[in-house]
Amino acid sequence: MNEEATLRKWRLILGNHQNDGTGCQLNGLDKKIDASLEALYESDRRGGLGASAPNVNRWLGDIREFFPTSVVKVMQQDAIQRLNLTSLLMEKEMLESVEADVHMVATLMTLSRAIPEKTKDTARQVVKKVVDELLQKLSSPMQQAVTGALNRSSKNRRPKHNEIDWKSTIEKNLKHYQPEYKTIIPEVRIGFGRKRKAMKDVVLCLDQSGSMGTSVIYSGIFGSVMASMPAIQTKMVVFDTEVVDLTDDLQDPVDLLFGVQLGGGTDIHKAITYCESIITKPSDTVMVLITDLYEGGNQREMRKKMVNLVQNGTQLIVLLALNDDGAPYYDHGNAQFLADLGVPVFACTPDKFPDMMAAALSKQDLDQWAATNDIGIKKG
Repeated sequence: MNEEATLRKWRLILGNHQNDGTGCQLNGLDKKIDASLEALYESDRRGGLGASAPNVNRWLGDIREFFPTSVVKVMQQDAIQRLNLTSLLMEKEMLESVEADVHMVATLMTLSRAIPEKTKDTARQVVKKVVDELLQKLSSPMQQAVTGALNRSSKNRRPKHNEIDWKSTIEKNLKHYQPEYKTIIPEVRIGFGRKRKAMKDVVLCLDQSGSMGTSVIYSGIFGSVMASMPAIQTKMVVFDTEVVDLTDDLQDPVDLLFGVQLGGGTDIHKAITYCESIITKPSDTVMVLITDLYEGGNQREMRKKMVNLVQNGTQLIVLLALNDDGAPYYDHGNAQFLADLGVPVFACTPDKFPDMMAAALSKQDLDQWAATNDIGIKKG
């Protein structure tokens, strides 16, 4: 990068201050780029975007022209937070202009009860676009990981003919290949065995307080994928100070997300009490509690319920976050209590979640799984 280009870059970063030290004058397109940055990041000095939808829509169009999509999404989120543009997301024109991502969907979920009727269809289309993109990206890895785990756990060495896993059987017997006959002698036969209608139960229990927004979105996507798999019976419960069972909405993740109301308090004890009541076969149940563990209800009773779940044989996993947002804030005391109880407690990114569920369903050691995947589990 030559000196002129370096000065131009620093001039755009520092803004048009008298003492920016660059001595660089902007021309043409650079002036427009500078104006779009100034409107957002120096709004207190120059009046910013203002509070009108036309101004915001014009600015949204500009930044999409000047910056790549990844940067546009960051700038949109900054605008909502820095300039308090939340109310404009209830405008149809605004929703049609935004570059949607999981953070935008989380904001819309927070506003879902306030969005006017004339805008709800547009908001739903925004959510559906993001959901469809996430399903396309995450559905196949989830199905492959979980199906593989269940198949491995159900293999047997005395299968009937229609139960034989031919791929695994051939691989196991390659050493018995007979060149003269061009065939393999299957000394060992591997089969899937007879599967019950649902081999495992999965309960996803989601904290829907405002800080958990993106975690709820990813959980809804994964829950919908698992609900489509007959070998798993999936249930989804969301909670704040009240508990809502959204299992019936798992077939349509968009409906499910619009059924979530982000914000409010947190009563983990009440949520665990409800989940305990719907668990019918604890030894075959994986319960994933997604929460930052800040309890607004009865912490002592919450801990008792957690002990009961573990003692009854339910495989309890606590995810402090399910997103790509980095290290979460969480209650260290409750996390340590669970770790001492032998419950895995960690944050998980969406790309690791399918493999994590596969490890859980096949009853692998999640401490070892986390170590292998460089995920820190809370320990003493």
